[in-house]
This record gives sequence, C-alpha cells and structure tokens, in this order.
Amino acid sequence: MKTLILSCHPDPSRSRANEALLAAAVPCATVVRLAHEYPEGAIDAARESARVLAHDAIVLQFPLQWYAPPALLKDWLDAVLTRMIYVHADTEGRLLAGRKLLVAVTVGAPEDAYGPAGRNGFTLAQLLRPLQATALRCDLRWQPPFVAYDMREPAPAALAAAGERYAGVLAALTGPDALAA
Repeated sequence: MKTLILSCHPDPSRSRANEALLAAAVPCATVVRLAHEYPEGAIDAARESARVLAHDAIVLQFPLQWYAPPALLKDWLDAVLTRMIYVHADTEGRLLAGRKLLVAVTVGAPEDAYGPAGRNGFTLAQLLRPLQATALRCDLRWQPPFVAYDMREPAPAALAAAGERYAGVLAALTGPDALAA
C-alpha cells in the first residue's frame, strides 16, 4: 500500500515539529509540502486528484492554528475534493472511496489543555470534527488521528519520540495487516 502525506504547514522553514515528523515518515510515504508546491495558493486540482488516486492512504499533516487547519489545507480540500466528488464523481469520486484518511496534527499545548476542563475548552476530536465529516462525505475510512502535543518549543528528544511514534502509525496504516483493517 502507498501513503500520500500532504504537509500543510504554511511556513515549513519555521516548523521543527512538522519537519521532524516528515523526516521520520519519508521511508513510509510520498511527501508533498503544499506550501512549496503552491506558493501562490492556486491548487492544481487535476494534478492533485491524480496524485491522490495513485495512493491507498492519505495523511493530512498540519499544525493546529486557531483551532483549525491552515488555510492552504482548506483551499486544497475545496479544489480537489469538489472536483473529485462533485465534478468527476463517476470517474474520480468513486475511485476515491474506501481509501484511509489519517489526520496528523501538531499542537503547541499539552494534552490536558484539550477538553472541557482544559484551557481550550474542547477536545481535539471535537476540533477535528469537520475533517471527519469530510471523510464521511467522501467515503474515506477515517483513522484515529495522530497528535503530537506540546510542540511549541519541543526538546530534541520530544521531536525524536514524536517521529518514532509517527513512523509506527504510518507503518501500521499501510503494513501487511492494513489490508484487512
């Protein structure tokens, strides 16, 4: 199985956490840094649709910013999924169905900040609900999100641990047992 990671960090040169995750993921996946591919933000929906259909699993990797994914990811979803699901439903949308979708998110705050008693007031699952709804609408197989907490100023050991955990999740996503999941 082949995995596509869409890295949606708006400024990859400033991201230690997301870049550490990508470094750990390289042997397991095709990595696309959307900010490098589309510096002006004009998404090539036909190109991206073909890229998605060439993979079995899709990972949306991004830093949570103001409780949401970066705007570039929203632009990508609007352009690519609108094309696949509404414009080319018979030729692309039906082929998209059944692929796994994993959200991999980095957050600056510790885990206990997310929840009714935490300073953010909502769980991360609640904040990611629009992406889960998108997966449902596109007939994608939603996977439990990968979350790297406390990444505002991560120590090298924390980055390495997050990278190892991420590589393990990606391997499980597409490993030999993944076909049955």
